[in-house]
Amino acid sequence: MESNQNDYHISFFKPTTAQAKWNRNLAIKLILIWAVAVFGFHFLLRAIEKPTPEEAYVQYEKVWENISKENASIEEMQKFAHSSLSVLGKVFIKTEQKSALQNAVSWSAFQLADSAQKIMLIDEVIKFETLKSEINSISDPEYIATKRSLSELASSILGLAQNDVRTKLISLELASSDMKVFKAESKELIPSIMSTYLIHNQSFLTDFKFLGFPFHYFYSAVFLLILFVFLCWLYCVRVDKMHLELDIDE
Repeated sequence: MESNQNDYHISFFKPTTAQAKWNRNLAIKLILIWAVAVFGFHFLLRAIEKPTPEEAYVQYEKVWENISKENASIEEMQKFAHSSLSVLGKVFIKTEQKSALQNAVSWSAFQLADSAQKIMLIDEVIKFETLKSEINSISDPEYIATKRSLSELASSILGLAQNDVRTKLISLELASSDMKVFKAESKELIPSIMSTYLIHNQSFLTDFKFLGFPFHYFYSAVFLLILFVFLCWLYCVRVDKMHLELDIDE
């Protein structure tokens, strides 16, 4: 008995039955709805977004000219250090960028310290660096005490309030080898680092809150998931209707 190899051949792009054509057209429509909902929204975000600087960038921009010339006032040095620490608090920073920022903070702290504080600061930083290389756990009491002492000293020099979250970072970012000179390569990198991490694209879609979430986050993380489930449900309903119209009994 001769068999027909095409009996079990199914092609999405070249359907051979009315049922297959109906199913293909429905799938294409639903995929297009999903694509417009996903990519259309992101194209809209890109079209209306505007670069918006953080306050740390605004402060940095005001003082950078004098900082780069190394003739800044105490207040300007403190603002520059605060902005640098704000970037160091970000999650992902390239190694060379982190080194430049650590140089900036360490140099700023050393320049702002008086003669007695300079000696104390270098001693505390060297002591803390030695402990970091020797301890096996960050819960070591001596490590915690030294870190707290260094943080308090450096925070007072840089004019950081006790409740400022950046006080938690400063002891980890100071480097004894970076204190006396603001390196030329660090100066060259700082402007691009600041603009990269402290300027963000924003619009009313990112600023507007919906159910407690920024609207763009709610749309991408919640609404699109709901829409996907709805489209799956719609597909099932429409297939059942198609079976009735084509008198298909499964």
